[in-house]
Amino acid sequence: MPDEAFIHIVRVDIDPEHEAAFNVWYEQTHFPDLLACPGWLSAKRFVSIGDGPKYAAMYEVAGRWAFETPEFLKVKGFGPFESLVKNFMRIQLRPMSGPV
Repeated sequence: MPDEAFIHIVRVDIDPEHEAAFNVWYEQTHFPDLLACPGWLSAKRFVSIGDGPKYAAMYEVAGRWAFETPEFLKVKGFGPFESLVKNFMRIQLRPMSGPV
């Protein structure tokens, strides 16, 4: 299978006392850092309206190689919140067909 673009989704919870700081860090530091890495094409955050972890981030990634760049290796993870996130889930999806 060729190294093609895919969607990378991350879901997490964080304790309420860290939630505000986590959200600021995610939007103002983590997203810009990731989007500056080769192969990280877009990013958007969501809040759950159902079961599972409260927060989700969805990324469009150019290929699996984007996880191996020196730039990504410097910024991956949850930075100062690494030990505070809970219920981490990762979902990776590839398209089944082109635009309809």
